[in-house]
Amino acid sequence: MKRKRLLWQLVPTYLAITLGALLLVGWLAAITVHRFYLSQTEADLEVIARLVRQQIKGRFTVDGKSSLDSLSKALRRTSSTRITFINSIGDVLGDSDKDPAEMENHSDRPEFKDAIAGRTGVSIRYSTTLKKRMMYLAIPVESDVGEPVGLVRVSIPLTTIKDALAQVYSGIALGGLLALVLAALFSYIVSRRISNPLVAMKEGAQRFAAGELSHRLTAQRVEELHELATALNKMAVDLDDRIGTIMKQHRELEAVLSSMVEGVLAVDMNERLLKANRSAEELLGIDSVEWQGRSLTEVIKNPDLQWFVSDVLRTRRKMESEIVLGGDQFLQVHGTLLHDAEEREIGALIVMNDITRLRKLENIRRDFAANVSHELRTPITSIKGFVETLQDGAIEDPQSATRFLDIIVKHTDRLNAIIEDLLSLARIEQDAESDRIELENDSVMEVVTTAVRLCEQRASENEIAIEVNCPEDVLTNIAAPLLERAMVNLLDNAINFSEPGGTVQVDVEKRSSEVIVAVKDSGCGIAAEHIPRLFERFYRVDPDRSRKLGGTGLGLAIVKHIAIAHNGRVSVDSQPGQGSTFRIHLPI
Repeated sequence: MKRKRLLWQLVPTYLAITLGALLLVGWLAAITVHRFYLSQTEADLEVIARLVRQQIKGRFTVDGKSSLDSLSKALRRTSSTRITFINSIGDVLGDSDKDPAEMENHSDRPEFKDAIAGRTGVSIRYSTTLKKRMMYLAIPVESDVGEPVGLVRVSIPLTTIKDALAQVYSGIALGGLLALVLAALFSYIVSRRISNPLVAMKEGAQRFAAGELSHRLTAQRVEELHELATALNKMAVDLDDRIGTIMKQHRELEAVLSSMVEGVLAVDMNERLLKANRSAEELLGIDSVEWQGRSLTEVIKNPDLQWFVSDVLRTRRKMESEIVLGGDQFLQVHGTLLHDAEEREIGALIVMNDITRLRKLENIRRDFAANVSHELRTPITSIKGFVETLQDGAIEDPQSATRFLDIIVKHTDRLNAIIEDLLSLARIEQDAESDRIELENDSVMEVVTTAVRLCEQRASENEIAIEVNCPEDVLTNIAAPLLERAMVNLLDNAINFSEPGGTVQVDVEKRSSEVIVAVKDSGCGIAAEHIPRLFERFYRVDPDRSRKLGGTGLGLAIVKHIAIAHNGRVSVDSQPGQGSTFRIHLPI
């Protein structure tokens, strides 16, 4: 958020107050002037009406109608005021602007009603005759016996009043603008007098923050500012002493902790955290502000680590253990008592090593060794059994010997396939890690076509149709032999797990950031619990069927690492009974 200087906060405030006051005064003045002008105009109209009334006494008769109309038009030539004569029932006898015969009855006009009742009628409204807003004033004309026989109505357009008021408003606005300019100048001068000492103190405080604690602020004339300057100077002296002590201790402690990649925790005898280095914060997922001054049980929710610290403090001896964080992070922890300069026990020091990667590698190695042993043991056991059977005399029976030798050859081929896939997988991983795989901008369609051609015979034997939907212009950076190997593996799986008469669909789609190669089968589908592990080495959804079909359990793992070698990824969608779709995502 951008902050404003004090000067530019004070000046707009003063100006806003001044402007508000000017607007209020101007508004009140405008209202007052407007009312005064309307009142004055009303008085002027009443004077005119009374003068006219003196000239027409005795003429409000049927015979006097033409003379009244002539009189109104004659008066109009010497005055800007419209004059109308109306009898007691609302008929117009004369009008200075219009022909009375063309004018409607005026008995419904507000000013007529007031005047005929013996009062002075005043109305501001739109004139349907002249098509403009007018101010009307009407006074009654009475007979010799005091009965109202009609009225004299005078009117003036509101535009005339508005024009006169506009000049008055212009004068008010000009005066307000001049007052605003003077107020702005005055506000700026006053604000500068207030902000300049504060700016000087700010600069002094910035010098304190930069380490110039020997600098002193000058005394101020204003009492509050003088007290503030004195307090800041005292603070600088105190800070100079305390920072010197703190920096010395800090350097000593940081010299020890900064060179350590292990997480380090220091707690007191009450298990309150005294110190935690950055590695410890990252390992335990705690914030540097969160743990300060709080107990271990408040900050760290792992019970194993809490018990370990408690055991170190209770037994007063060195301890070593392994704990698990979050179910998948392994720590090797060492604990010992912490002593002060006088050899008094003040707490415990805990050092933590993250051995998660080592554990994962051990698990991978263990699982891999177990899987490889299992996969190799089965064909080797079979080979050994049939060889022993031959040795026991079955070789004398040519028919049995031939059958046993065929089985031995089959298991030998299986062993060879497993070893070839293992070597291929290792070679792909090694080449990808050392960046020895060369990617060229090549056609995806050529790779897909070659892979389909290699699988066509096997698909035909299983009565499986392969349909390809691939635009010819799809180009991306690929290693064609590797991508072809991945496609063959996916097609081979799709053919194996599709029922006779089914279809394998190959689709290639180019998007804004990637090319997606999808292979969809019409098989039995895969349950959701198997999908996360499909691309693991030797993982099979149906082990028996996979072995009968000659699979090594490494095909999808090879597909995954080929995708990774292309800086891409793999994905799969499947539901039981609806087939499966395997995708290779290649970045553009």
